[in-house]
Amino acid sequence: MKKAVVLMSGGLDSCVTAGIASLDYELYFLHVNYGQKTEKRELKSFNDLYKHFNGRDKLTVDIGYLKKIGGSSLVDDKENIEAGNVERKDIPRTYVPFRNGNILSIGVSWAEVIGAQKIFIGAVAEDSSGYPDCRKEFYDAFNEVLKVGLKPETELSIETPIIDMTKSEIVKFGSELNVPFHLTWSCYKNEIKACGVCDSCLLRLRGFEKAGIKDPIPYYKANSSVED
Repeated sequence: MKKAVVLMSGGLDSCVTAGIASLDYELYFLHVNYGQKTEKRELKSFNDLYKHFNGRDKLTVDIGYLKKIGGSSLVDDKENIEAGNVERKDIPRTYVPFRNGNILSIGVSWAEVIGAQKIFIGAVAEDSSGYPDCRKEFYDAFNEVLKVGLKPETELSIETPIIDMTKSEIVKFGSELNVPFHLTWSCYKNEIKACGVCDSCLLRLRGFEKAGIKDPIPYYKANSSVED
């Protein structure tokens, strides 16, 4: 089979993306620790999902320099994770400056070495927290860079199969693919029970509720406040 690197955080979106990639590719899972507050729990989900999807190989990379650089409540130990707001228009403090650019660069390096044809990332534009590195134009531009930044014989592109979906559409599609939602973790704040109030939890809960599917992970508070 053709090879694909899947950038796997361990969350809902990357899980569904892996399910999509598994239909046509042999999977190589990449996980990045960057000093995020739920680093240990995300790593557990990554390893569990790797086993579930029978990945061909996996790579875990530590880039703690993003924590040293700071600029985000996800990595700043002195800053609390703010309460979520699914109607937010500004970029939240949980945004880690150019995180996806850093992760993609690592994925590209590995993909070129192993001869992968694709890099899959579970970026979502419409129903996300408004992060600038989750927009379609960002990945279109990155693909243009790959055309000039790799060996001439390397054929590699970034795939964002769920970027135009809402969370409820992602949940429904994942259910159709029978992906293991119970192995995923999306909370920005907690590692035992999801907080249910950060942006990531609220978006996830709203997605499951609108899809009419029960979210299988445990929450301290599970009120999505769905409003159409």
